[in-house]
Amino acid sequence: MNDGQTQGFEGWTILFDLDGTLVDTAPDLLGALNHVLTGMALAPVSLETVAEMIGHGARAMIETGLRTQGAALAPSEMDAAFERFIAYYVENIAVNSRPFDGAVEALQTLRREGARLAVCTNKRQDLSERLIGELGLMSHFDVVFGADRATNRKPHADHVFETLAEAGGFPERALFVGDSRTDERAARNAGLPFVFVTFGYEAETAEAIAADVTIHHYSQLIPALSGLRDQADASPRGR
Repeated sequence: MNDGQTQGFEGWTILFDLDGTLVDTAPDLLGALNHVLTGMALAPVSLETVAEMIGHGARAMIETGLRTQGAALAPSEMDAAFERFIAYYVENIAVNSRPFDGAVEALQTLRREGARLAVCTNKRQDLSERLIGELGLMSHFDVVFGADRATNRKPHADHVFETLAEAGGFPERALFVGDSRTDERAARNAGLPFVFVTFGYEAETAEAIAADVTIHHYSQLIPALSGLRDQADASPRGR
């Protein structure tokens, strides 16, 4: 065990984004989108077509799927398409969605080392809880804080601060893990160090994101968080 793990994470809160960070939700989101498109007599689309829109919500995915086929909907039609998407997704939310390799083991290690764990997601609260519950992950987290619970959703700092408060944590003892520019901005706006995971859905490069630490697999997470924790402890603010 390395020195960082030995020291532990007692008193620290680790915030995680959900889609593209903890869980590969793309297959089931794509399934819901194609259910909507084929129901309109349009062709299904590939994941590559809409991957970068996953973090922007169902409406953005639907709009992108339509645009690739030269189609568009009036506002009332879009509302109906959105409802069809959500209804299908709720019933098929964890058919093919799975935690990323090593994620569960990393969560278990952090819990053993005393960390509070929280999900800070722009996914709706009910959908977040259903997904996490169906995957058997709920016991790992102190808090799941969806977009509709936040005064202002990510990238606004309110979402981060409210998640932290619910978890009983504090910004000076918190770290953020995410897969997108939205997550990076949320972390920066709240003054939190940011770990960027490259296996999610962000179109920008890791170099452009310029996170405090970039990881390519969950086996790298504990050392990354340990290093950021140690840096914070060594700073005047952390003393």
